[in-house]
Amino acid sequence: MRVITGTARGTILKAPPGLATRPTADKVKQALFNIIQYEISGDVLDLFAGSGQLGIEALSRGARHGVFVDQSPEAIRVIRDNLEKTKLSDRAQVIRSDALSYLSRCRKSFRLIFLDPPYAEKSLENAIKCISEIDILGESGIIITERPVGKELKGDFGDLVPSKDYRYGTTLITLFRRKQDLEAAEHSL
Repeated sequence: MRVITGTARGTILKAPPGLATRPTADKVKQALFNIIQYEISGDVLDLFAGSGQLGIEALSRGARHGVFVDQSPEAIRVIRDNLEKTKLSDRAQVIRSDALSYLSRCRKSFRLIFLDPPYAEKSLENAIKCISEIDILGESGIIITERPVGKELKGDFGDLVPSKDYRYGTTLITLFRRKQDLEAAEHSL
């Protein structure tokens, strides 16, 4: 697992020990960042951060500031180490918290929100629903979700709608945007 490009290009990142964290494969991460490469700016939230690799990649590519949230003390240590190693600590905040607890008190707006929770949980749907209710996705913002192929996203997500699915082997990446942002983009074509 490494930083693909940007200021920290090539830096090898650590992952938390054990099976609780499932780092995004480099191939999937490369494809994901190719999709959003022209939309990386502003502040980034890496919820269920694990190793912090998605937020670190965004910072390396020019995002202004990153907030990394994970409930595991091991993950928090690894994220801090990875930020130090990439020399991105000064543009990051690391928070040990349950994802929904963090979201319930969050008052900040984000341009990019990465959601890659453990696959066995309903955390993804709950996080998207909570984000739609508290309105922390910034103007023209994107929520990037990762889940296994076959795991459906069920629920009412308010004005957040899936804009596109991308399949990479057994991994499915889905981008969510505000309904009005999608409609504005369609009208400008």
